[in-house]
Amino acid sequence: MIPTDFNIIFIVAIIVSYLLGSIPMGLILTKVMGKGDLRKVGSGNIGATNVMRVGGLRMAAATWLLDMLKTIAAVCIGWAVGGEVFGAWCGFVAIVGHCYPVWLKFHGGKGISSLFGVLLAINPLAFITCGVEWLIVALTSGYSSLGAVVAFCLMPVLGFVISFQMGWPFLAIALLCLWRHRENIKRLLSGTESKVEWKWKK
Repeated sequence: MIPTDFNIIFIVAIIVSYLLGSIPMGLILTKVMGKGDLRKVGSGNIGATNVMRVGGLRMAAATWLLDMLKTIAAVCIGWAVGGEVFGAWCGFVAIVGHCYPVWLKFHGGKGISSLFGVLLAINPLAFITCGVEWLIVALTSGYSSLGAVVAFCLMPVLGFVISFQMGWPFLAIALLCLWRHRENIKRLLSGTESKVEWKWKK
């Protein structure tokens, strides 16, 4: 039988991972930089793509990095508590927090930047693979969302290549992010999705 205190450690790791993921980095950064409430401009999303619309590429890159760091922290906590696979599940929980943050009445981002944090923490080669794919697709097509969708489809494949056990949290992350991008997918299919304007500063 597993000791009760051991179960509590796992539960605490999951809760902390969710709370880390719930920190709205883009919203905080744009407010600190005097760009107003990110939820009231552009797409209303708190992710890096909308940050770029109001603050330029540098601020978007800072948001992306901060969103990655919070999921990296969640993975590291889970890894320390229960190993690599549990670390990936804690990364998934952090992405749930990013998408459905308790601080913002569960209206959050779409998970792409946080996903890359999990990839980097678990397997840098998978991170590079998805990162190169996203850059190529987003820059050539002009659609950040298209690059993201391809990355979501690629992620479970990479997870099962790493190990059978790792494939399941990677699949869960991919399905969550695909769900969060469902409106983008509809617009891509109908040809009405907005292209990204790559501006260094705003």
